[in-house]
Amino acid sequence: MAGGDWRGMDRATLSRAYDNSGAVAGSSATMAALRARSAAFRERQAGALDLPYGEGERQRFDLFRCGRAGAPLLAFIHGGYWQRNDKHGFSALAEGPLARGLDVAMIGYTLCPGATMTALSAEIPAALSALRAHANPPRLVVSGWSAGGHLAALAMTCPEVDAGLAVSGIFDLAPIRRTALDDALQLTEDEVAALSPIRHLPRRAGPLTVAYGAGELPELCRQSQVYQAAWAGAGLPGDLLALPGDDHFTVLDQMIRPDGALTGAALRLATG
Repeated sequence: MAGGDWRGMDRATLSRAYDNSGAVAGSSATMAALRARSAAFRERQAGALDLPYGEGERQRFDLFRCGRAGAPLLAFIHGGYWQRNDKHGFSALAEGPLARGLDVAMIGYTLCPGATMTALSAEIPAALSALRAHANPPRLVVSGWSAGGHLAALAMTCPEVDAGLAVSGIFDLAPIRRTALDDALQLTEDEVAALSPIRHLPRRAGPLTVAYGAGELPELCRQSQVYQAAWAGAGLPGDLLALPGDDHFTVLDQMIRPDGALTGAALRLATG
């Protein structure tokens, strides 16, 4: 099991333990390249952009079709520790799943501190409901990376969801409340209890793959390992997918590539 006991870390140490950008040299350049690739993707790939699922400015989703009638749908939630980035910057992640016969939606949501974590988390079920009604897929797989992995795990209880792929997620918010990230999030004890997926395992759910880069920070690895162990311990279907050689950012390439491990996992979940 990766990592030590976070409860014994002071705020500065714990903040570093969750500082993905600081831990990976060149991460800013990697994300800038992803945004550029995503912009180029949207220029050449037809899609229905900025479809509303609510009244908020960021309550929108983009839908890209693979061209196959009756295709399953992968609904992806972007990361950024609930306070950065937007769905447009991750459009390129649709490349791999589209090439393998999946439709792909990119979900946007209101960022903290413009919304509380409670309000933000409630936006995802609304988006999934709107997507199910609009796209009418035979099977819907919810996915997300980093903060999006947390939101995808919470969404496993939604009736619209058939399966899930949570990548490099946060599944227990208790450590986050003691880091510098909480300056913007302002998590309450009640929110930590209500919005930590590991504290609310469903009685029944579709399969969930919990994936992470083996080269990620120990706390990120631990979060995925502990959550998937709890999921399996509750008798729920799914698996743990550790990706050797990948860090918190390079892991995204595993979905951009049609032959990537995350694309393959999405395909397996989408085809049941």
